Amino acid sequence: MDERIVLLDRAHRPIGSAPKLASHHAQTPLHLAFSCYIFNAKGELLLTRRASSKKVWPDVWTNSVCGHPAPGESMHEAVKRRAKFELGISAVDNLKEILDDYSYRSPPYNGIVENEFCPVFAARLESSLMPNPDEVQDYRWIRWQLLKAEITRQPAIFSFWLKDQIPLLEKRLLFKQYTRR
Repeated sequence: MDERIVLLDRAHRPIGSAPKLASHHAQTPLHLAFSCYIFNAKGELLLTRRASSKKVWPDVWTNSVCGHPAPGESMHEAVKRRAKFELGISAVDNLKEILDDYSYRSPPYNGIVENEFCPVFAARLESSLMPNPDEVQDYRWIRWQLLKAEITRQPAIFSFWLKDQIPLLEKRLLFKQYTRR
């Protein structure tokens, strides 16, 4: 299946679609995406390490799940679809959009630049995981403060967007409810 991404103009309005893999390169066009941070009942974040076979940002640690909505698909549907595909999660609880205006252009990583308007979500997980090895090579649950300390010590092993989103998320009161027990 040739997954497609939603292309956007500078005002973040849809202007068409394009093949996902063919669109990610040194001149990646602006497109729609999402990030989702999944927490357990202890307030720990599900941190995932992207599979080494991924074209974009392989082998890096990042937030729980990221992806692109298909043309015509709602963001909530896209988050749930990718959580099921990447993590084997049939349902996430309390899924909420917590950062609706996040946009970024990453520096090149293995020759690929990300260029996304990327709303950010948070959710709780009460069930078990069965990660797809084609998407996730490793995962772990981590306290928020420990994650920040690890990023300070080893920034190169984490995705650009994770590092960029952290200070923005910490300003959101809604986000703080997820990091608490």
